[in-house]
Amino acid sequence: MTGGPRALLRRHPLAADALFAVALVLVDAVLVLLSPQDFQLGPLPVAVGWSVLCAAPVALRRVAPWPAVAAAVATLTLPALLGPAPATQSLTFVVLTYTMAAHRPVRAAAAATVVLWLPVGAINVLTPADNAGVGPAYLVLNNLLTAVVAYAVGRAVHARHTSTEALRERARSAEQNQRSLAEQAVADERRRIARELHDVVAHHVSVMGVLATGARRVLRRDPDAADEAIATIEDTSRATLREMRRLLDVLRTDAEPAADLAPQPGLAGIEALVEQVREAGLPVTLRTEGTPGPLEEGVALTVYRIVQEALTNTLKHAGDATAVVRLTFGAAFLAVEVTDTGRGPGPAPDRIGHGVVGMRERVGLYGGTLRTGARPGGGYRVYARIPVERFGAVPA
Repeated sequence: MTGGPRALLRRHPLAADALFAVALVLVDAVLVLLSPQDFQLGPLPVAVGWSVLCAAPVALRRVAPWPAVAAAVATLTLPALLGPAPATQSLTFVVLTYTMAAHRPVRAAAAATVVLWLPVGAINVLTPADNAGVGPAYLVLNNLLTAVVAYAVGRAVHARHTSTEALRERARSAEQNQRSLAEQAVADERRRIARELHDVVAHHVSVMGVLATGARRVLRRDPDAADEAIATIEDTSRATLREMRRLLDVLRTDAEPAADLAPQPGLAGIEALVEQVREAGLPVTLRTEGTPGPLEEGVALTVYRIVQEALTNTLKHAGDATAVVRLTFGAAFLAVEVTDTGRGPGPAPDRIGHGVVGMRERVGLYGGTLRTGARPGGGYRVYARIPVERFGAVPA
């Protein structure tokens, strides 16, 4: 259980104010019992009943403030009918004045104070009561001072709450700005380290390429030199792998999940992907033109992601349609095309949404081009062409 009675009452203002009204009635009951018989309103049950009626607006002071004010003003008819009013009437007016001043804007608070106390002053002047020789001027001045004090205390509490909330907001804003600056500083430092590690990795890779070329050329006539070069390549490759892992650790943010140890999908996974989409209800045909050869893993992954994104969006948006995935292997390029026959409510240029941005970034990384758009007569087409360099094409 969280919190206590105070927190519970804060979450239920109507119940809290109802208890407050009951407390006012109890105070008035005590005063009635201690008062001489001449000053009592009548029998105790009658006095308590009128006291409850006068205190009832207090229960609504926060959930329905203006109806509470109107109900309190309506109780001013009691003195004209019964004579002396119960003490809860005066207490209710003071509580409502304070409440409006503490929780409402200044205009609403001032208006409520006038609505509450102006009729009181008018009654003091028009129907003065015989209070041991006290004249109406004294009563008006007394009520005016009571109203001013209640209003001033309420406005002071309102100003304190406003100031406290402003300080809390400033503290939250300062904390957020500090957090943003810290995150920006961390990101800047990570980028700087990543650039430096990138230069180190690029240097190691260049060294391995030069050493591999040299080892291949001297392999037949000087095996010892070739063996030494290969040993250097081995050490350099291990160092490069370590630096690559550090580079990935630097680039990975705290919000990203831990690295998946499963191998990334490539061209071999496209057939399984097509089969999965077929099972999902979309007829898909996979066509291959040309002779597939060994490709860089990054290029193969890019082709897989393009097919995956295009087929996923076809499932979402194409409706009752069919799709064709066409892979074309050329001497110096690889082309992937995904088309569908969907006839939805009208093709939009951004139908694939943010996926187009991701595909374009992947294709652009390898110097390729991406074209997406609606097909004549309906459907959608995603086409990417990526230049490739075959493995094993080592210069002589």
